[in-house]
Amino acid sequence: MSKSLKAIGHELSDANEQLSILESGIFEDGTLPKFGDKLKSCGMDTMQPDSLEIFQINLGYMCNQTCKHCHVDAGPDRKEIMTKETMEQCLTVIREHQFPTVDLTGGAPELNPDFRWFVEELKKAGVKEVIVRCNLTIILANKRFNDLPEFFAKHKIRVVSSLPYYDASKTDRQRGNGVFDKSIKALQMLNHVGYGKPESGLILDLVYNPAGAFLPPDQMGLEHDFKTRLKADFDIVFNKLLCITNLPISRFLDYLIRSENYEEYMEKLVEAFNPSAIDGVMCKNTLSIDWQGNLYDCDFNQMLMIKTQSSSGQHISEFNLKKLQNRSIKISQHCYGCTAGAGSSCQGSTT
Repeated sequence: MSKSLKAIGHELSDANEQLSILESGIFEDGTLPKFGDKLKSCGMDTMQPDSLEIFQINLGYMCNQTCKHCHVDAGPDRKEIMTKETMEQCLTVIREHQFPTVDLTGGAPELNPDFRWFVEELKKAGVKEVIVRCNLTIILANKRFNDLPEFFAKHKIRVVSSLPYYDASKTDRQRGNGVFDKSIKALQMLNHVGYGKPESGLILDLVYNPAGAFLPPDQMGLEHDFKTRLKADFDIVFNKLLCITNLPISRFLDYLIRSENYEEYMEKLVEAFNPSAIDGVMCKNTLSIDWQGNLYDCDFNQMLMIKTQSSSGQHISEFNLKKLQNRSIKISQHCYGCTAGAGSSCQGSTT
């Protein structure tokens, strides 16, 4: 896919259409229990957040890649970019409340023209950990990005990067031709400045998403395989592998429908529901902010345009920590993805 769903006018570029699919069919007729009903069977009427620790900010949906599984529907044709004014609003909140972690995502967050300024301001604000979700190939996309490894190292950024597999065929099939080779080169550049090396303190984590309609394998076992192969084949080292389940949203939802795997995949998620995974899901300690400053319980709700509970405030300009920490988390059937098997969050498996 060379263009985003939005660019081609696909019906699934409409969040309401995605939600309509998730709320109907096998869930509407009772074939499968809705996520809310599953929670009630575990004695939970609602999901409530814990303390807010991670401020995840989407700097824009523009990306230099158009990956097949992307739940953001990001791509070069997406023009939504956070303004400096909205960044200032975020900074005001971050300075006041001293959140320990700020997680910058996209698209490719580095494509935002104010990206480097924002990172520097976050560090000045005393944020202990700034995460950048870097797709790796952006480092080689243009000469002006070639020094990103040095910039990351200077500010001690934790780099989290997606690498579908440790060989070219599976990676390129999911992310595009030539992506694997560019990703390997970018990882070597990150290693060169110290990333992934225990003594450096520079954290480099990789992210694995399944290439099809199945759950991720055991995170620890797969991490061992990744480390062994990347070291042997390319002399690459990294810290952790984070396994993230593909949620039935956007392009992955489109794939499931086109391949006639939607119902089977949802059945797998429901059957694999794990109550013990709930405590570690991202909506429990993370708040998601979109490029316009709107507030969401998680990154996935952001893509479905499910804002936080109205009584807790829905925009960064009306941020109220007390109300947000006492809100109920908005849910739908995609939430099964985060609570299936070993669980899934932006920090990998939850159990």
